[in-house]
Order: sequence, then structure tokens, then C-alpha cells
Amino acid sequence: MNRRELLKAALAIPLLPVMFSGAGSPAWAGHATLAKWRSRVRPGDPAWPSADRWESLNQQVSGRLIKLQSPFADCATAAGNPACSEALKHLKNPYYIGDQPALTQTSGWADAWVSQPSVYAVAASSTADVVAAVNFAREHHLRLVVKGGGHSYQGTSDAPDSLLVWTRKMNTVSVHEAFVARGCAGVQAPQPAVSVGAGAMWIDAYEAVTTQHGRYVQGGGCTTVGVAGLVQSGGFGSFSKNFGMASAGLLEAEIVTADGVTRIANARTNPDLFWGIKGGGGGSLGVITRLTLRTRELPNTFGAVFGAIKASSDAAYRVLIAKAISFYQSDLFNRHWGEQMVFKTGNVLQFSMVFQGLEQAQAEKIWAPFLDWLRSRDEYAFLSEAKVLSLPARHFWDAEFLRQHASSFIVSDDRPDAPRNHVLWAGDEGQVGQFLHGYRSAWLPDSLLQQERQSTLVDALFASTREWDMSLHFNKGLAGAPAEEIAAARNTATNPDVLTAFALAICAGEGPAAFPGMPGARPDLAEARSAAQGIDRCMDALLKAAPDAGSYVSESNYFEAAWQKSFWGSNYPRLAAVKQKYDPQGLFFVHHGVGSEVWSADGFTRLHG
Repeated sequence: MNRRELLKAALAIPLLPVMFSGAGSPAWAGHATLAKWRSRVRPGDPAWPSADRWESLNQQVSGRLIKLQSPFADCATAAGNPACSEALKHLKNPYYIGDQPALTQTSGWADAWVSQPSVYAVAASSTADVVAAVNFAREHHLRLVVKGGGHSYQGTSDAPDSLLVWTRKMNTVSVHEAFVARGCAGVQAPQPAVSVGAGAMWIDAYEAVTTQHGRYVQGGGCTTVGVAGLVQSGGFGSFSKNFGMASAGLLEAEIVTADGVTRIANARTNPDLFWGIKGGGGGSLGVITRLTLRTRELPNTFGAVFGAIKASSDAAYRVLIAKAISFYQSDLFNRHWGEQMVFKTGNVLQFSMVFQGLEQAQAEKIWAPFLDWLRSRDEYAFLSEAKVLSLPARHFWDAEFLRQHASSFIVSDDRPDAPRNHVLWAGDEGQVGQFLHGYRSAWLPDSLLQQERQSTLVDALFASTREWDMSLHFNKGLAGAPAEEIAAARNTATNPDVLTAFALAICAGEGPAAFPGMPGARPDLAEARSAAQGIDRCMDALLKAAPDAGSYVSESNYFEAAWQKSFWGSNYPRLAAVKQKYDPQGLFFVHHGVGSEVWSADGFTRLHG
């Protein structure tokens, strides 16, 4: 299906009849109901719910309805305001930001969006709270937003004039020795698994599964990312080259759909919805309240290799890029290795690779020829000497072990009442509160690693570094992974490009936090726009080697034009059909989410359908 046919099919789906029958199908009222949803209601509109109706919702959720205001709202008018002072104190603490329903982990994107709180939030602590919020939003035609971890670069975790379903408190984690999805007895064998609430972060899951029980669950690399959001977007972690995508490990989910019904979704119950939430993007199909993911046998060792090399000339840098790509193809293009190499504008190659299933001595032997070659040539100098490190895999997310043996690699939640296991990798701290200037990604096909095509890739990489830093995230492409993990990923909604990609290429730029009202929050938009142009030139240069490459929905361009094709490829028409079945009114809207093409950019006005 070509691009034009794909878009025509996607746009036509919202016009299909909306009456369905049979078990598990929502009971909607057809086109007459659709006609009522020409626009959503804002504060000040005559149809905005009265104070009594808001109080009724508050009673339904046992007093957990919150009137939201940014902690920075009174910074300019109230000197020494405690909320403002506290927020400024913890501005680089993602755990603090995640605990604020009025804030998001990214403060905005130049010329795209800025972090602005909803009018109200339901601080859900149960599925019943979520049902009440969904019903209230549907009945009153409100803009509804869902937030767990709040890490969306696209700004989908907040929206002004909206009602927020905030799942942060739904963070329980339960480990199972022999889980069988509902309705799957006799069809699926019992298997080890973990169930997590919608508001749980990956550090919560890793603490329970790995540190406490000595097993592995495929999740995200950033410890403060929400489990539910990552799974719905596909989900990659440092070790995805061996364990696949998080969404492919989903066994079952509980989800509240737009009709206010709580549904179980697994391989036999609502299988279309189950497929859709495995990589179909967060916030488009419903509110997930619980997920159950398979767990795996834990390797003995996790490890990493760090270093940075500078070339003395452009010609030497191109040779270095060629050597690095050749080395990756011959020695690292397999299930053992993940994370990234960064090809920087200053003729610098920086690498921060991780490994599993190998011991440190094995990793050192693999890297020795490449490092020896570098050390033998005068045109290369180590800015950061290469280091190979390893640790028992059970301690990889063990905060107390890391504090004792690798304290420079972590940052702790600095609040006095913080859980001891709440740490983040020091390398992720720079992202906290960031104001994005630009962001592009592309899945690079493994055909570029073939000997006859490596020079094309090298030329494109070198050209891209004349404009901006280019990073290759090898763990975010599944080529080289075990066949069973590729097969599992094929049964998700993620763009099939991921199956044959050896890496996800990313170029991006950002500035310091710029939350509205925050003292000094004046992003230099001229600088941001200039950076965005450089990022575009960088990615455009790389894409000459892979002109039809798709991109990863969670790490992508806000201004992506053909986003349906880019994010989901041939899966988009099927995804749109799932959306039409479970949410024909379009209650759930996110920027460039499934079905969003029938709404205005802010999600308040239906354009057609």
C-alpha cells in the first residue's frame, strides 16, 4: 500500500458505520451520537459542568478530584512562595516532577507545545475512579488526558482546559510464578509474570522482578518512565536486542474503554484491542489500569563499555566511522549488545554500549582488536579512555548495591521521604524538564550493514555529522535479535520496519527547563529554531541512505507530516479500525495518535467524520 492509499484508507475508516454487535463490542448509538461531538467543551462555555456536577464527580472518586495549578503559577507575584521554591529545588528530580499532576517530564517543544496543566485531575487509586472520570468526560464532552509517568515528548501527557486521569497512585506490582491470562486456561501454559498498575514506573517493576526475585522483565532504560505508556508505544530497553520489545511481552491488560466499560484484553479476549495497545500509542484506545508482562530468566552478568575518540581530521573521522560500522557488523550485531554510538559534529565518536549473556573477559576480548587499532594510529586520541565494566545482573537496578559500588552512575530522589530504590541513571538527568528544540528518528534497515552498502551508510553518517550529532541506538532495532523475539514483535502494532532495523537513528536538541511561570523560563526561540533546522538537515542527510525509513512514535518529530505511515506503516488501517470500534466518538485524543486526523490540532474541534 503506497502512502496515498494508506492515508485514504485511514481517513475513510472514521466514516464507517459504528454499530457493532457481539460479545465485547461497545454499544454506541450510531451516527446520531457522532453528530453531537462536533466540538468539546471548555471552561466558560455554557455547557461546561457546573460546580455541583464537579462535586458529584469528586464524591464518586472519594474526594480524589484535584483542582490543578502549576507550582510555578505564583512565582512572579508571591516572593518566596513555598510551592515555587519547592519546585525550583527539585527541578532536576524526575520523581518529584512525576508526583506533580500539573507538571510533565518535558516542559515543552519550540513552536509546538508548552506544559500546561489540566483544569481538574482525578488522582485515581482504583479502576472505579478511572471509570468515573471516563464517564464524566464522555457525558460532558470534555477533553480527556491520561498521565502515568508523564514522559511524552509529544505533549500528550497534558492539555489545557481538560480533565486529567492521573494514574500515579495505581502503582502496585505483583510477581506471579505461574500466570495464565483470563480465558486462556488449557491454551496457554502457565508462565512467570509480573502485574503492574498503570502508574508504576520501571524502577518499581525492576525492583520487584530483578532485585527481589532474580528474574528479568523487558522494560525501558529510563527508570522513571511509566510502564503503561512504554508498553503502548512499543517499548525498548537497553537489552531489547535479546529480549525484544516490552509490548511483545504483554500477556494481558485491563483497560477502560470510551464507553466506561472495564475490559480484559489478551490473546483470546478482545484480541483486536489487545493487539492495538501493543505499540499502537498511548492514550488513543482507552485507559490502561493494569498490565501483566512475562518475565524471563536473568543472565548472570550485565555490563557496559564506555569511551570517546577524537579524529584529527575530517578524512580520519570518515575512516573512523567506517571502522566503527564494520566492527559493529562483525562483532556487535547480535543479541548480546545494545545501546548506542554517537557520531558527533566535532569529529568525535562516543560509545556507551551494554552487554548481557557475556562475562567481562569475553567483552574485553571482543573489543580488543578495535581498541588496539585505534591506539596504534596517531590520528586518533581518546578523550575518554575505553572502559569495560560488569556487575551481577541481579544488582543492575539494586539501588543500595549501586550506592556502594557505582555511585557515580546514579542519582537518587533527593526528598527525605523518598523510597530508597528510587534512583535514575546519571546520564538521564539532563532530560529532566527539558525544552525540546527538535527531534527526529529513523529505523535503519540491516541491509545497510551489508559489505557492499556500508560505504553508503558511512557517507550518510559523515554528512549528517556536518550538521548535528547523530546517535545510533542499536537496541531499538530488532535485526540481530533471536527469531522468537522478532516473531513476537511482528504480532504488535509497531511499524514493521523495526523487525529489519539494526538501529534507531536519533538526532535531537534541547534547552533547559522552561515551565510557564518559572523564573527565568524564557527559551531562546531563535536559537531553538536554528537548532531545529540543523536537526532536520542532519536527519535528511542520513535518510539519503534509507529514504523510506519509518520512525518510533515515542521518539519522533512533533511535526511529522506522514505520521500514520512513519509510526505504524502498513498496520495503521487495522489500528484505525480498532479505534473506530472501541472509540467512535473520539473521546481519546492525543497529538498524532490513532484517529487524531479527524480532529483539530488541539483536539477540541472535529474536522470531519
